[in-house]
Amino acid sequence: MPEINEQAPDFTLPDQDGNERKLSEFRGKNVLIAFYPFDFSPVCTVEFGCFEQDLSTLNNLNAQVLGISVDSKYSHKEFSQKLKLNFPLLSDFNKEVCKIYGTLRKGGFSERAYFIIDKNGNIRFKYLMPTPKDRLENNQLIENLKTLR
Repeated sequence: MPEINEQAPDFTLPDQDGNERKLSEFRGKNVLIAFYPFDFSPVCTVEFGCFEQDLSTLNNLNAQVLGISVDSKYSHKEFSQKLKLNFPLLSDFNKEVCKIYGTLRKGGFSERAYFIIDKNGNIRFKYLMPTPKDRLENNQLIENLKTLR
């Protein structure tokens, strides 16, 4: 698992529309990566709805939200449409990025975890939830993003 103050490992994953997205394409912005277990699960549905509700606040902090799970881009498309999300959901269907970031569970899905990466590509915050049924509140993530101004 990469550590705080280290360069975030770059990756390329398809988003819900099938577009290849690289972490490095967001240089110059702060990036909030939210690893999550499954599309349509109760906690993930609430969590990503909250990200959408706070998107203007996150945008004002120069932050790009990226959701990552092992679900397919097709599942991500349905989930994104249902919640009317305006940020990328990336499919780590081959589970490579989850392995690199240390979030892959023995069951083959991702732990719930958060990484905040600064505009230079360095990890400034990381938190792996003790259980997938819990999540951080957005205000905790927003407070961490405010320190990057």
